[in-house]
Amino acid sequence: MRALCWQGDRLAVAEVPDPELRNGHDAIVRVRRSAACGTDLHLIDGGGLAPGDVLGHEFLGEVVEVGPRVRRHRVGDRVVVASVVACGRCRYCRQGRHSCCDNGSVDPVAGELAWGQAPAGCYGHPSADGGFPGSHAEYVRVPYADVGAFTVPDGVPDERAVFASDAAPAGWTGVDVGGVRPGDVVAVWGAGAVGQLVARAAVLRGAARVVVIDRYDERLRMVERHTGAETVHYHRADVTAELRERSGGRGPDVCVEAAGAVDGSRSLAERLRRAPRTPLALREAVHACRKGGTVVVLGDVTGFVDTFPVGAVVQKELTVRGARPHGPRHIPELLDRMARDELRTEHLATHRFPLAEGAAGYALFRERADGCVRVVFTPG
Repeated sequence: MRALCWQGDRLAVAEVPDPELRNGHDAIVRVRRSAACGTDLHLIDGGGLAPGDVLGHEFLGEVVEVGPRVRRHRVGDRVVVASVVACGRCRYCRQGRHSCCDNGSVDPVAGELAWGQAPAGCYGHPSADGGFPGSHAEYVRVPYADVGAFTVPDGVPDERAVFASDAAPAGWTGVDVGGVRPGDVVAVWGAGAVGQLVARAAVLRGAARVVVIDRYDERLRMVERHTGAETVHYHRADVTAELRERSGGRGPDVCVEAAGAVDGSRSLAERLRRAPRTPLALREAVHACRKGGTVVVLGDVTGFVDTFPVGAVVQKELTVRGARPHGPRHIPELLDRMARDELRTEHLATHRFPLAEGAAGYALFRERADGCVRVVFTPG
């Protein structure tokens, strides 16, 4: 089959072996849509990819084969697949914290060395990060198919449903772990797909005011048009002062960093040895948040950061939460909201490319040219 692979110094479409069932809980999915994500850019820029690794973790497709122990799916089902690979049975999965799954990673030893304990697996990541072959391909093997794959309701278009795989669960996870309540003021750093869906989730949860901070005019206009949130252009305003003004002088109750702060280096080992980075958006979120508030980190942080304002955390009695998307927990609700037109996400698919032009799609996505928010690939 064809897949968009890392070739050591560039992306290219190449022939790779077709995926096969490896145990009774697997399914094989023919990909219909697969979206690019900012995390993919970080991997390309030095996240430990090996030649031949297939990228992509946000996808939707059709079931073409199922293992004998799969109960929820049949050949022909149109499914969206959670980006995280989780077993559904361990302590964390039973609590709905699927991104913390004990059994999803293909290389838990590397995760333990990096972070103390291994998180769940993820499609399109190197094996040292617990990853599985990705979705920028014609077919994908889906482990634990009854846990991670969900039938898409009739009437929900592919371009909408594909964002139920990763971006929308990330948005809902950010609001959930942030404890957003009716009447809260919520600030979101980053107006990409995840930031916009954090904002939409906060609006639907009843937040009194939601403010998204970014520097791209096209994205800020999209926020105002599609999410019900307000915006701040951080090159044209004092962000902290503006948020104080819009929250009765206190500061936001919940601040979510969805700008994608990362530590991108050539390997997992180098990430651990590399000099710390300065988390500008996160630092601003900590300073802007009201006393006793909550700061949520959704960005793809993999290493160390410096100049983190721990003093402000202590003096203001802040709660700081980190999270990856708990896809299997949120996808059923997301698909239901999509079917009722409460959640519309197809506007995020600003550009569409055939898989054969995957490298060009990523070049456009990297430069954020032509108002690009997300590129969606079709294998055909």
